Amino acid sequence: MKCYDDIIDLPHYRSATREPMPIEARAAQFSSFAALSGHEDAIEETARFTDTIQEMTEHESADLSLRLRTVMSMSPRPVVRITYFRPDRMKKGGAYQRVSGRIVKADQTERLLVLESGVKIPLGYVKAIDGDFDVI
Repeated sequence: MKCYDDIIDLPHYRSATREPMPIEARAAQFSSFAALSGHEDAIEETARFTDTIQEMTEHESADLSLRLRTVMSMSPRPVVRITYFRPDRMKKGGAYQRVSGRIVKADQTERLLVLESGVKIPLGYVKAIDGDFDVI
């Protein structure tokens, strides 16, 4: 006699008092045990592109310094658009972002631009300062 020969041909058991569980509910019982939990998130993170910071030329750096000095000497200070590099917290690289506002402080000690909104931008990451002002 082979294993299970005594039960292999019996009909599938059905309870006389209970309804069978719906397929969706049965699948939900085991979803938390997925072998690759978080795998899709990891794939999305790997596929997400980041930029590298672009080195500025001497000319671009001098132009940026002149623009910053001009804005800081104005009263009242104009609203400017600042393009800056924001490092990514998850992986190497980052993204260039643009923010608008008035510069309250250019802290040379901490190397930060502080905007009226409270946004702090490291000076080394600033790529451009644009707005409705004339560079002297």
